[in-house]
Formats: sequence, C-alpha cells, structure tokens
Amino acid sequence: MKGASKMKNKHLILLVVVALAGFLPQSKANINLGSAGGFAVLGGSGVPNTGNTVLYGDLGVSPGTTITGFGPGIVNGTIYAGGSVADQAHADASSAYSTLAGETGASDLSGQDLGSRTLTSGVYSFSSSAGLTGILILSGTGDFVFQIGSTLTTASSSSIVLINGAQAGNVFWQVGSSATLGTGTSFNGSILADTSITFNTGASMSGSALALNGAVTLDNNNITIPTAVPEAAAFWPVAFCASVFGGWQWLAVWRRKTGRS
Repeated sequence: MKGASKMKNKHLILLVVVALAGFLPQSKANINLGSAGGFAVLGGSGVPNTGNTVLYGDLGVSPGTTITGFGPGIVNGTIYAGGSVADQAHADASSAYSTLAGETGASDLSGQDLGSRTLTSGVYSFSSSAGLTGILILSGTGDFVFQIGSTLTTASSSSIVLINGAQAGNVFWQVGSSATLGTGTSFNGSILADTSITFNTGASMSGSALALNGAVTLDNNNITIPTAVPEAAAFWPVAFCASVFGGWQWLAVWRRKTGRS
C-alpha cells in the first residue's frame, strides 16, 4: 500500500507540473536561418576579397563556385565553393528571406534615416531604400526585423549599438536588392539580400552576410557569426520541474524518518 500511495503522489505532482508549465511565460521562436546561420559569408555568384579580411564562421558560394582572396584573407571555419553544404545553406537562406519578407505588423519608416534612433524589438519596413548615418541603438530582447524594399546603405563610420539584452543573433535585415556597408561601419545583425552585399574597407559585422543571387564583396573586413544565447523563458519550466521534484525527494525522506505513509 505504501508503494502504491507513493506512486500516486508522484503522478499527482507530475500532473501539477505539466499543468503549471502551460501557464509559464513562453517566448516567441527566433527567426531560423537554418544551416545558413553557420556561415559568416555566403554568396550567390561569388565572394571576392581584398586584403586581410577575417571571418569567424564558414565561407561559401552557391549556386556559384568562385571565391578569391583567401589568403591573404583568413577563414576560421570551412570554405565551401559550391557543393551540397553550400547548396543547402543557400536554400535555408532563401527560406529565411521569404519568412522575413512575410512578417506582418511592421512600423513604416519609409523615407527616414535610421541614425539617431533607439528602437525596440519588432518589425520595421521601408518601401524602397533605407540608410543609416550615425548611430542606431537597438534596445531590449526579442527579434528585430527590417524589411527593405530595395537598397540598404550605411555611411562611413556608422554603427549599430545593442543595449538592454539585445543580441546580434536576433537582428535581421531583409534587403530587396543590394546592401552596402560604408567604410569603418560597425554593423550588428544578419543581412539577407536578394542580390549582393558590399563591405567597404574596414567595415565589421556581427552576423551573417547572405547574398542569394549576387556576390558578397569584401575589403579588409571582420565578420563574426553571433553566439547563440538560450532564451530565458525556456529555462523556467526546467527549473520549476527540478524544484518540485527536489521538494518531493525531501518529502519522501521526511516521511521515512517520521514513519508516515
């Protein structure tokens, strides 16, 4: 009887845990780049490099196969000049591009410069081109999605600053044609461009540069794929369950000591 009673108690506690877990805060799933997220640079037609570019992440081209300038450029990852891995990354990037373009509820920033702004997570759209002159601040957790109808251009020495928990891995730039990062730009977020991406001298980036059809052109740049950060909300159901079952074990010991069933 004691065994049956203990088993019933276990089942009861488990049911409570499952029920309460459904009321715990659930976070929105991040945009998924798939295998493309492991690439610092992925070009559609090619990747030409000038100078001492350093990539922290894979380098690839698909459906093209042309990669030049490595070395002197350095890749802290694997180079895929065409082939199945690059092909899959290209397919995943194309899928992510479509997902980003389909995000709804956007705030319209058409005709406005991104510089001297502080934005919180959400979707922001530009009907045609978008520009950044100066500093853009992204504040808080969650996804930042920028939908740009044609071109994205940053002025020299522009920058994107992340504060209050914002992460480069949660920032996405869906560009309808081509993106150009000005000399010395410090950029955060992944660019998914339908055509091409150009990094002018000394521009740096935390994110993935993914060009679907054209080239990614590099010139003494530093590009690093973001480090994945576990979402806080995903932690709480596990912590809650651990606490409950830790309490059950304490209760079992107390019952044995007191001779209770």
